[in-house]
Amino acid sequence: MALVLGSLLLLALCGNTISEGPPSSRRTSSNVLEFELREVDYETEDVYKPGPISILFQIVHVFLHVVQPHAFPEDILRNVLRNKFDLSADYEKIIHYELGIIICAVLGLLFIILMPLVGFCFGLCRSCNKCGGEMHQRQKRNGTCLRKYFAVSLLVICVFISVGIISGFLANHYLRTHIEETQKLVDSNFRDLRTLLNKTPMQINYVVDQYNTTKKKAFSDLDNIKSLLGGGILDQLRPTVIPVLDNIKTTAAVIKETKEALLNTNNALKDLRKSIAQLDTSLSDVKTDLEQSLSDPLCSVPPVTTTCNEIRMALNQLDNNTNLGKIPLLDEQLDNVNNVLQTDLSSLIQKGYQAFNGIPEMVRNQTTNLVSGIKSTLNSIGSEIKQAQEQISIQSLLSRFMDPIDYIETYIYDKLRKLKEYDSYRWLSSLIICCFLTLVTTFYSLGVLCGIFGYDRNASPTRRGCISNTGGIFLMTGVGVSFLFCWLLMIIVVLTFVIGGNVEKLVCEPYQNRKLFKVLDTPYLLNENWKYYLSGMIFNKPDINLTFEQIYSDCKENRGMYTTLKLENEYNISEHLNIQGYTGNINSYFDNLHVEIDDIVLLDDAGRRSLTDFVFSGVDGINYDAYFAEITKTPTKVNLLSFADDLQGKANKLTKGNLRSSLIRNEQRLRKIYHDQVVPLELLMKGVYQSIRELQNRSSGLGVTVSSIISSLDSAQRFIVNNISSIIVMQSKKYGNAILGYFKLYLQWVKVSITERIAACKPVATALDSAVDVFLCNYIVEPMNLFWFGIGTATVFLIPAIIFAVKLAKYYRRMDSEDVYDDVETVPMKNVSKCWKGDPPFKR
Repeated sequence: MALVLGSLLLLALCGNTISEGPPSSRRTSSNVLEFELREVDYETEDVYKPGPISILFQIVHVFLHVVQPHAFPEDILRNVLRNKFDLSADYEKIIHYELGIIICAVLGLLFIILMPLVGFCFGLCRSCNKCGGEMHQRQKRNGTCLRKYFAVSLLVICVFISVGIISGFLANHYLRTHIEETQKLVDSNFRDLRTLLNKTPMQINYVVDQYNTTKKKAFSDLDNIKSLLGGGILDQLRPTVIPVLDNIKTTAAVIKETKEALLNTNNALKDLRKSIAQLDTSLSDVKTDLEQSLSDPLCSVPPVTTTCNEIRMALNQLDNNTNLGKIPLLDEQLDNVNNVLQTDLSSLIQKGYQAFNGIPEMVRNQTTNLVSGIKSTLNSIGSEIKQAQEQISIQSLLSRFMDPIDYIETYIYDKLRKLKEYDSYRWLSSLIICCFLTLVTTFYSLGVLCGIFGYDRNASPTRRGCISNTGGIFLMTGVGVSFLFCWLLMIIVVLTFVIGGNVEKLVCEPYQNRKLFKVLDTPYLLNENWKYYLSGMIFNKPDINLTFEQIYSDCKENRGMYTTLKLENEYNISEHLNIQGYTGNINSYFDNLHVEIDDIVLLDDAGRRSLTDFVFSGVDGINYDAYFAEITKTPTKVNLLSFADDLQGKANKLTKGNLRSSLIRNEQRLRKIYHDQVVPLELLMKGVYQSIRELQNRSSGLGVTVSSIISSLDSAQRFIVNNISSIIVMQSKKYGNAILGYFKLYLQWVKVSITERIAACKPVATALDSAVDVFLCNYIVEPMNLFWFGIGTATVFLIPAIIFAVKLAKYYRRMDSEDVYDDVETVPMKNVSKCWKGDPPFKR
């Protein structure tokens, strides 16, 4: 509730609204809330650019800086305001500051006074045939050069006058055009101000609605407590527990594979023993038969005796070469492993997985009441905020600011209508002034052009052509018109110069560089009892450092009214948006969170005994070297084929008889034994070798590995028992902080929005800029200054134009008399009648 009350109080204090447009919420991910206030695009530009004419404005600024080079008189203005606009105390400083403008004004007044007098005297003088009024032209040696010099000079002066006239026309048109555009400027500013007021309810509603958004996110996390809190607990236990269970699972599979390898190897050994026994029997039969055959009487007859002795001595090689009978079978190890496998380790391990993965479900079941309590608390806070919003009508608070805006707008529109009406007269008057100067310049220009193109160097002054005479008349007409009206132009120039120059130097420039605000911010200046005027007027607390410059700067930067007006002195938003004030009840729920996770048994006693029994199954104690030593031997001591070949050779040396037949028969038996028994036995021995090698690879170090796994299992079980409580507490705090973090983020965003963005006052600063900098300075003062500068320049150049026009007219007008010459030396003589009346020509 404090949040909404704070926002409403802010509106009531500042009387302005936000500068943001229709709000929008943006979320970068499902786990992060991010609130965004979208700014409105206002119509009024905060920067004004006058366009190409600004070059002429800069020239006027340079002139004013030359005339008035002094810095802004802050101290003088402070004293004037402090003395209630009594100028007597600082008149010397004021005169010193205004000295340049005063001098220019005095010169202008002298111009106004002297020009009519000079013109009057000049006219009287010429009417008496003086001051060039005599229609007689004396011939001079440099007359042609003077005529050209006067003509060029007058043309150049006309160019300068024309530049001033053009500046006047441009200034008059600029002022007229922008006075007409003032209506648009006013409309856009008032639309911007109304936009501020109209966006306030939307902004407040958005701020309130974001509580519901935050609450929904918190509800989502509460509903997912199984995966968030339970999953967090699992994440802490997983690095310790899961590798152990995975190792046990892998070991169970290895034990099964070892049992298969044991069984295969043991069966192969039995088959091998059986085959070797058969081979021993066959060889014994051959050996016995040969021994009997060697008892034949023929063996006593030389040289058969030698052959029989050699055969008798070789009979010892007809024997089994292996000693596998002495190597035990693997029945004992196989029986031990079978006993281990009677316990279903895979099923027991699966139960361990289920017990471990069942932690999140246990968490959800034990936190049902807690989740319901937190949701109820959050709903109650939301209800309080909603009730506060409904009890206080935001629109009613804003309506009291709508009426003054409507009144001010009506007042300004009424004054604008009158301004446009008066501006029409001003525009017409300025146009007449510019046209008058244009007429004068036209007279001078036509006079020079007619004089130049109509001048005949062979014609005497009394016989000049009509065009040349017309040029001289134009020149003198321009002179007469200049004397008659130029002083009136100077009156207008002086008045606009004094007003426009002072407004530029005392209002526009200090407003742009903000020195004017520094003067207004002087303590005890506007009210001798208040140190800071604005804070005294707004809060009735004049000691609060609230200044015009600071407010204007903050508004230009589009900061909120809360910060701009330092409303924390009336309503400290930080105190009312304290996170503890909102989350105290929620914290208490999380502090009382207790989750009991018991009976998490990774592997029961039966499974543990099975692993221990496997360690002592004897698989690790098999003497594989003994097996390999026997299996790698040849089945027989002698190669039966070689023995048979030797026996056949010896038999072939004997004569036919029983001995020879017996030897041949046994030779054939040996060959049969080799092919039927020895060759399969060799293949069987290779297979047994592979089986034993595979068994060795599978079981090598398996007992040590299982012992290590049992140790890791005990360690993991102890870790669960000893640390589960602290893990639950830690994860509960983390889970609670995550939920509270949403509201902390929300309240921080609300604080930033209220202090920095809500009721952002940029349109107010823009409106002030529009009134002073744009309307007063750029729309009125700048073109007015350009106007007096252009017209004043043209008027001042009328003085040399008058002089050169009078001088030049003598060379263009048709004279009544002229100088005559009596010799080639060009000695001037008047006509006879005039010469006789006066002195001789050489004396003139």
